[in-house]
Amino acid sequence: MANTTSAQKMVRKIERRTAVNKSRRSRVRTYIRKFEEAVATGDRGAAQEALRTAESEIMRAVSKGVMHKNTASRKVSRLSKRVAALSA
Repeated sequence: MANTTSAQKMVRKIERRTAVNKSRRSRVRTYIRKFEEAVATGDRGAAQEALRTAESEIMRAVSKGVMHKNTASRKVSRLSKRVAALSA
């Protein structure tokens, strides 16, 4: 337990920030899951649309500091490869 008032305030701030970041991570996972479902159907158009929304959401997470830029780039790259594999 925090002893000083400043430490108690930091605990409150961290709890709020954690809740927000958890929500943002959840949004990213949701869009990635929607992409996975679109790929599973085999519809290339739907997969491309899902990729565009997922990429947007992933990059938003980067801008908010939830995810590292290189991690996001790796994820987007791997999703893009899967869309390319659909057309081949």
